[in-house]
Amino acid sequence: MRPRVAFIGTGGTIASVGRGPLDLHDYTAAGKMLHAAELLERFPEAREVAEVVPVRFANVPSPKIAFPEWLELLRICDRLAAEERDLAGIVIGHGTASLEETAYFLSLTLKHPLPVVVVGSQRPNSALSTDAGLNLVNAIRVAACPRAWGLGALVVLNDEVHAAREVTKTSTSRMQTFRSPDFGCLAHADGDRLAWYRKPLRRAAPDTEFDPRSLKALPRVDIAYSYAGSDGAAVRAFRAAGAQGIVSAGFAPGFVTPDEAEALGEAAAAGVVVAQSTRAGSGRVFPTTKLREAGFVPADNLTPQKARILLALALTVTRDPREVERIFGEY
Repeated sequence: MRPRVAFIGTGGTIASVGRGPLDLHDYTAAGKMLHAAELLERFPEAREVAEVVPVRFANVPSPKIAFPEWLELLRICDRLAAEERDLAGIVIGHGTASLEETAYFLSLTLKHPLPVVVVGSQRPNSALSTDAGLNLVNAIRVAACPRAWGLGALVVLNDEVHAAREVTKTSTSRMQTFRSPDFGCLAHADGDRLAWYRKPLRRAAPDTEFDPRSLKALPRVDIAYSYAGSDGAAVRAFRAAGAQGIVSAGFAPGFVTPDEAEALGEAAAAGVVVAQSTRAGSGRVFPTTKLREAGFVPADNLTPQKARILLALALTVTRDPREVERIFGEY
């Protein structure tokens, strides 16, 4: 008997139909996306590996997806896990621009061990040599795999399985864009089987302390990007806009300009929780004496966009910088 897997479609490139098979980069101008059931009709091979239950959600580019959509996806996953008999896992089709952020949010907030796999594609489903069909099939295979249980949300593209915490988009258009720079993928989706090689050790669903289901919004957290000569104006603007947390995307391994350090120090003294990340894309920020004296929280090896999500969720349970530092050390 084939496993049962739910497929939620949110739009993005994987759902997009361009103006022809060679339309690889301007396909959004066509304005056409397929909903989950339609995408399964386009790639009937998906039903060869599982009994797939399509779930209609939305058809939008992923830059339009943020907390309201994350919350709705979270609730849909809750409902599917509770109501769908013998469900093996859930797949979410998603645009690649913000795919890693949706996956990480779900990895921090899901309360069941059921595999949730987020999948996208670099080429629209109408393109010559599109990756949409095989990515979808592989995501379904992973969602149906018992070894994927309890690993938090996963990301599948280009025959690789990645942990939501670790993966990031590294290229605008290349097929191998999703990488986990520090540690590599968890598994390969090969033609004969799923070849698993490691498990992530950081806390993830369902073992988390975060539950945003009753919230209308997350605490505001902004990202201040460091560059030569940055003067702290962005930090002060974020404070004026009501930021409760700021992620500093500093120079590697976690430095900022003197003017920016002054602005961030003012923010921390005023009760804004400052998490120090880097713009490097990999590697830890160390808990140095300078960071501790300034009251900043080291963001470990999280990218700024991932640190922003964890900090926002951390602020729903504590405002103590030392407790926030514990959270960054565990998740």
